[in-house]
Amino acid sequence: MKKLYRFLAGMLSLVLMAGLAGCGADDGTIHLTLQIWDVAQRDGMQAISDAYTAKNPNVTIEVQVINWDEYWTKLEAATISGKMPDIFWMHTNEILKYADNGKLADMTDVVDTGHFSDISLSNASGSDGVLYGVPKDKDTVALLYNKEMFDAAGVAYPDESWTWDDLVDASQKIYDATGKYGYMPYADDQLGYWNFVYQAGGSILTEDKTHGNFTDPATKMAMEFYINLQKNDWSPDQTYFAETSPGTAFFSEKGAMFFEGSWNVLTELKNYPDMNGKWDVAVLPKCPNPMNGDGRATISNGLSYATGANNKHLDVVKDVLAFFGSEEGQRIQGESGAAIPAYEGLEYSWVSVFDSYPIDVTPFVERDAPSSVPSSSCPWWWPLPPLPWCGSGFSTPSTAS
Repeated sequence: MKKLYRFLAGMLSLVLMAGLAGCGADDGTIHLTLQIWDVAQRDGMQAISDAYTAKNPNVTIEVQVINWDEYWTKLEAATISGKMPDIFWMHTNEILKYADNGKLADMTDVVDTGHFSDISLSNASGSDGVLYGVPKDKDTVALLYNKEMFDAAGVAYPDESWTWDDLVDASQKIYDATGKYGYMPYADDQLGYWNFVYQAGGSILTEDKTHGNFTDPATKMAMEFYINLQKNDWSPDQTYFAETSPGTAFFSEKGAMFFEGSWNVLTELKNYPDMNGKWDVAVLPKCPNPMNGDGRATISNGLSYATGANNKHLDVVKDVLAFFGSEEGQRIQGESGAAIPAYEGLEYSWVSVFDSYPIDVTPFVERDAPSSVPSSSCPWWWPLPPLPWCGSGFSTPSTAS
């Protein structure tokens, strides 16, 4: 029996020594994961991560890309199993589900709220008004148009004076002259009918956000206008769009115009180099007879960075996210071309990325959002010319970095 005790004691000593040896071999590095869904932003996210780890060599950050179709399914499964990524992108469509169920860490002590708009802060908050994310970016929608098709039809390029009527008129003339589609309206919300609804003075939800607002006269007017666009011979129908996206048709030179988000433009310039110089960007045409407002609006959405409420490295992750939300971190994001920074005053760090391309992306940022507009995916309004740069939401060329 004594021999057995001595044997077991010896084995225990070996186990303890092995454990101590493992601790001694540990270099103290904290390995974090950053999960995103857009491969086009991988380099930008890596650049921000590298900037942080250069100052904090005891931390590594692995950027993981999971496509949109799988992202939320995997995040939900990871949440249930208690294995959430250390840092992950949070979308306005999803944040309430996670925040209101206690799955996200409170970021109130991390975010310097003075540098973000009320809309960006709202997009990163739960129903209780607490910040559960660090504002990452903001996006907007603009009109992409094929200059060669406009020239062939003898139609002037779109500008801030354009209304829905001009959109229809130009589409018909381009179709008559070239046989190509004009504006391509497909069944999409952010890149489609939502913009028209807000331009008309309507809204997708009621003011208290408890019901759909599709019986509102302004909302109904805009929806009917948008749906009826496909009845024109210059527009593809929904069967066409089931197989071909408007972006694919546009860059295949089969259509002259479509609504596009700021987050896609750099990728399109890189993926379709033969098209560079043939197309440009304009502000969205306004509603000529709005029931409310001045007829100008575009949908804006903003992502945030988040982490789990029970993250074992929460203090370190909060330090990382404080950097991601700082002026330095947000500038790196802008200069990478990943997205328009949520940090106010840094919009032109993103615009400057396009200086080497024959394109003017300023229509994506020539607008201002009233701080009184609540909710995610809310409209942004352009001020009327000749002051397209004014407003607290976006900096002027003279003060932009």
